[in-house]
Amino acid sequence: MIVDAISDLVSICARHGVTEAVLSPGSRCAPISLAFVRHPDIHCRTVSDERSAAFMALGMAQQLGIPVVLVCTSGSAAYNYAPAVAEAFFQHIPLLVITADRPPEWIDQWDGQTIRQRGIFGSHVKRSLELPDSFASKDQLWHLHRLVNEAILEATDFPNGPVHINVPLREPFYPSQGETFDFSRDVPVSKVLRGTPALSETQLSQLANDLQMHKRILIVPGHQKPDIQLSAVLADIHSSRSAVVISELISNQQFEGAISHPDFLLPNVLDKDRLQPDLIITFGKSLLSKSLKQFLRSAVANHWHIQPQGYIPDPYQKLTKAIYADPLAFLRWFIAQEYQSDSSFSSQWTEEEKSIGQRLDRTMQNASFGEFKAIYHCFRHLPRPSKVHLANSMAVRYASFLGMAARNIEIIANRGTSGIDGSSSTAVGCAFTTHEIVTLITGDMAFFYDRNAFWHNYNLPNLRVIVLNNHAGGIFRLIEGPSSLPELKEYFETQQSLSAKSLAKEYDFEYLSVMQEKELLSALPVFFEQSPKPKILEVFSESATNARILQEIKASLK
Repeated sequence: MIVDAISDLVSICARHGVTEAVLSPGSRCAPISLAFVRHPDIHCRTVSDERSAAFMALGMAQQLGIPVVLVCTSGSAAYNYAPAVAEAFFQHIPLLVITADRPPEWIDQWDGQTIRQRGIFGSHVKRSLELPDSFASKDQLWHLHRLVNEAILEATDFPNGPVHINVPLREPFYPSQGETFDFSRDVPVSKVLRGTPALSETQLSQLANDLQMHKRILIVPGHQKPDIQLSAVLADIHSSRSAVVISELISNQQFEGAISHPDFLLPNVLDKDRLQPDLIITFGKSLLSKSLKQFLRSAVANHWHIQPQGYIPDPYQKLTKAIYADPLAFLRWFIAQEYQSDSSFSSQWTEEEKSIGQRLDRTMQNASFGEFKAIYHCFRHLPRPSKVHLANSMAVRYASFLGMAARNIEIIANRGTSGIDGSSSTAVGCAFTTHEIVTLITGDMAFFYDRNAFWHNYNLPNLRVIVLNNHAGGIFRLIEGPSSLPELKEYFETQQSLSAKSLAKEYDFEYLSVMQEKELLSALPVFFEQSPKPKILEVFSESATNARILQEIKASLK
């Protein structure tokens, strides 16, 4: 009966449109893994390190927009999924996490590879489900059908997210000779028809009246995927001076004229009162810029957040309206409204943006060479279209500081939990889903922390990795607390002497290294050329020098 039950589990996944699974080897999970491998409509990969496997699945689901399945054996294997599961939860990425487990009578009985797996991911999954531990009756099989359907529907309901299915299994784990998985069995598949949330005429009329009370409106998209239609509407709103649009790099909503340098603009404005909004409109997820977040928190303004449904946080401590609507539909309604905006408000923001952009461009051209200047050049050589993964710590911050318009380039960053632990694996997962060049820009600490991202049997000719190696966690030189402590080098920067060259040789990657600006400019065209192998470009610099250069650049913009 177990073979029928597991066959049905996989069939239901396939009939819901699941096409990808990432499996980690194990004995107790063998029947689940074999069923996924043998299903003709599901493509499986095997990755031994569960932490890397989970981030790869996250990177795939990030791009595909549908659940990717994870399968592992019992015990600590499941715990290794936790960082990626938390990231998927806060980044709204659908994962179907399937963990094999001991049957309930053997929990806490000193049996091998046995921990308390029920609800193991706590509040960082949308839902945690426990399948029956036997299928002696038809009702138990019906119970499995129901739970698997519920899990997939929950993972794909807004906001998307991870769902955990724990599967208690008894021996035998392997099908006997002649026993097969039957995917032709008739299994029930529950579907949900989802429409676009729409506000009533009464609600829109009230919003229109409320809008008339505001003259200085900021629209601030948060972290999200690119959307051409959304960017076009935002560009129209900004150019018409109906509102000012601040577009961070990770919002993927860049357009000509958008305010894209908040980290350099806001600290250098002498009279911030001229830029104060009376209404902030947001959609998408989190912001990266600390200066922008502080500015929004200090503003005397109302805050409207737009999303289809679900929990809405109050990150700027002034949420006055949670509007359940499709952001694109809302913005189209917004631009059609006739109200008197303060045109000087838009002009002041535009003038400051133009000024800081010109000064930054001059400054970067003349800046000393270090990792900041390296990213400046790397961005100018990126192929289009392509995708860029920015590792956490300084890589994502440098790129955001530059605020470059990224047309035909998708910017991806794990800003759900903002950890360094799975940046490389996420980029690898992304590369599995596309033929476009996928460029990972990462620091040395994040790169070596996640080196098992490359420990698998799959070639990635479209993957490019730029490692900013300053032999330390350089971000701590830029934080006021640790930067002045005598323990900085040993206990915060955690200096290391590794190079990516050995890893490149081990995994048969092409490898280039540079220490000077001229070397980088010569290497970049070669680095982005087509190749049958992945490539690593290692940029060497010194942590203290990088900190000094960034401070000099900031000072020159005042």
